[in-house]
Amino acid sequence: MSYDNLVIVLAVAAGVPFLLALVPRVPLPGPVLEIVAGVVLGPAVLNVVQPDATVQALSIIGLSFLLFLAGLEIDFQQLRGPWARLVGIGLAGTLALAAAVGWMLHIAGLFESPLLLGTALVATSVGLLVPILEDAGAVDRPVGQLTIGGGSAGEISAVVLLSLFFSEHASGPASRLLLLLGLACLMVLIVVASIRAGRSMWLSQTVMNLADTSTQVRVRLTMVLIVGLSAVALHLGFEAVLGAFIAGAVLRLVDPDSKQTHPQFHVKLEGLGYGFLIPVFFVTSGIQFDLGALFADAGTALRVPMFLAALLLVRGVPALVYRSAGLSRAEVMASGLLQATSLPVIVAATTIGLKLEAILPANAAALVAAGLLSVVVFPLTALPLLNRSRGSARSGPEKEAD
Repeated sequence: MSYDNLVIVLAVAAGVPFLLALVPRVPLPGPVLEIVAGVVLGPAVLNVVQPDATVQALSIIGLSFLLFLAGLEIDFQQLRGPWARLVGIGLAGTLALAAAVGWMLHIAGLFESPLLLGTALVATSVGLLVPILEDAGAVDRPVGQLTIGGGSAGEISAVVLLSLFFSEHASGPASRLLLLLGLACLMVLIVVASIRAGRSMWLSQTVMNLADTSTQVRVRLTMVLIVGLSAVALHLGFEAVLGAFIAGAVLRLVDPDSKQTHPQFHVKLEGLGYGFLIPVFFVTSGIQFDLGALFADAGTALRVPMFLAALLLVRGVPALVYRSAGLSRAEVMASGLLQATSLPVIVAATTIGLKLEAILPANAAALVAAGLLSVVVFPLTALPLLNRSRGSARSGPEKEAD
């Protein structure tokens, strides 16, 4: 076993924050630069690093941990709050548009699997949205709550669809649907059992006493949950990432206020994920990125803006229903742009699609490139709109006071 390639991958992951610090005025997301660095250093350009077995194994774990943290970000209060109906209508519109776009491009001979494309277009990068909305002071405003709720609904739907229809380990969709219902029941049982266990004074006190010692018992229990549910998902015929995603959702349901009550716990999980495992996944995705297929002909390269427009159509247009919640035109536009911001699930979908030969390398490369552009272009466009709407909200009360 050689660690040479892993050393290079980890060095890239460590160097990316310093490169971003050199251009602080350009809010470029770290994953974008990690993927680009992987492309440059990989076989497509310099051929300095190869995705060997060690790197690929850690990359798979990184993908699972990324989906786990995505599940942990899901705010279920937003999915059942006063605007749940609007989120549901928006999600229905997204699913309908995704199906229409997928079939149209398939009939036109531009994409192999309409279902895989539709699934990839449904997702939103919730983990990227929250810090953007926090920086804009919009998290607690209706625009922030609706955007997070809509993004969470899209993220859940995409992961479920990906596991339901694209797996190497299961039979037909009908049997998978039954197994998925069984997995959902297991999730409910784990949540109920965890809540009841948490009411035990002895158990709660023991976990609290050991949480910040060398045993790190909270982290250990979390890893048991992630690996255990991933193993169950595999045995039921799904991808392991579904189990990891459910593990994050379970933790959020069991302790929805853990960021306030146990802030160090989240810091540790994010340190393990964003500090080690997840960057390995993104850099490895860049190393495996088929740059040659993307630029093999002009038609393939032109699919990048086409997929980018499809993301904006599928995820952005349904945000128009938020207007009935009192959002201004600028807020609706900002919400649509932010909901169309997607990368992790697109990378996961194309990775699985390539393994199943459900997508050509050229289309996989073009779809990932569109995702890369979405996390750069859409938030940069949305931020001025959010700031403008916040300024209008402040000036309104001042005018009334005058």
